[in-house]
Amino acid sequence: MTVLLAETAQFDLFAAAAEPHDRLDRLLRDPRTRGERIERELWTSRQRQGNSLHEVSYRACFKPQLPHFFIARLTQPGERVFDPFSGRGTTAIEAALLGRRIAANDINPLSEILTRPRVAPPRIDEIRERLSAIDFQADAAVDEDDPDLSPFYHPETEQQIRALRHYLAERQRTGSEDAVDRWIRMVATNRLTGHSPGFFSVYTLPPNQATTPERQREINLKRGQAPEKRDVAAIILKKSAQLLSGLSEAQRQKMVALAIDAWFSTGRAQNLAAVPDGSIALTVTSPPFLDVVQYAEDNWLRCWFNCIDAQAVGRQMSVSRSLSVWSEEMAATLRELYRVTRQGGHVAFEVGEVRGGQVKLDEVIAPLGQAAGFAVKAVLINQQRFTKTANIWGVANNRKGTNTNRIVLFIKE
Repeated sequence: MTVLLAETAQFDLFAAAAEPHDRLDRLLRDPRTRGERIERELWTSRQRQGNSLHEVSYRACFKPQLPHFFIARLTQPGERVFDPFSGRGTTAIEAALLGRRIAANDINPLSEILTRPRVAPPRIDEIRERLSAIDFQADAAVDEDDPDLSPFYHPETEQQIRALRHYLAERQRTGSEDAVDRWIRMVATNRLTGHSPGFFSVYTLPPNQATTPERQREINLKRGQAPEKRDVAAIILKKSAQLLSGLSEAQRQKMVALAIDAWFSTGRAQNLAAVPDGSIALTVTSPPFLDVVQYAEDNWLRCWFNCIDAQAVGRQMSVSRSLSVWSEEMAATLRELYRVTRQGGHVAFEVGEVRGGQVKLDEVIAPLGQAAGFAVKAVLINQQRFTKTANIWGVANNRKGTNTNRIVLFIKE
């Protein structure tokens, strides 16, 4: 593999996109490039603010600049971009913003709930009108197996949440759910718990996690707090306005048009039966990293709100503690990606460093992709500074894959 000297100068993403003579651009766009190794800061700190539409919380997600970097260089408007581990939908949203058709898959059904509405966002006046039509005081039956929500919510807030949950479930059951309902579901799911008055709950863990009712009681006792009354509709409307603030009406209309042809699936990345052969121009993805994060445990409350069996979802999801088992799963995923990728198409496979930096997963993924039929075009290592999110997780800088993006770029010859 050809090794390039690490470059110390910062790389300006948008300036480079406009400068066709930039060496890195030429390397990535050249279909003959093979085995390059590039180590630098691929986007500067001022560029880490993505479009407001991305701002929903989800554990272990990459920044939108990562898919932007590859989508802008390796695809044309109208081509299809895919993520088989879609998560909160960062790749799909960024692709839609750039005028690409999208395909998204994830084993967690919450992924589509959080992604599909933002691919076809409604107007703020439509959201306001729908919220005013929902009866947030309607009675909603409490099932015997429902969780105890009292440690999180004021009784009147809990009533509103249960009424909204019932309304959305009925709309879904009767087939009358539309894009505005799906948007309200997405925002409400994102606002269930957090650590500011912008959430429905009392102060609790960051919004990409959900603690147990028992643990929340302990938090309340320790902090001397009790759940305060929140206006559910007002919070949904305010968050909606924030999400839509960076989106022009022209952009919104283009995204809505693209969304008609969007592909969503829920299942394992090792079996992408819903994705046709040779249909994908570019995949940008990041799989679960060994034993770094337990995805399913954080989502029990979100699953309850959306009438999803969290235990059943958790049993299907794998968080491999064995490198050999993880490698087998990634090998099967890469074989499927080879099948669905068009000739000359690319896969940007983002991994990191785990177990204190002792395991560099790009060194594992590269030969697996080659065995699946791909050629390694480049390995890009994006060096980032310490992040607030990593600090919340208790993860030190450049450890456990959260600060150093290691991207293996494959091409299907």
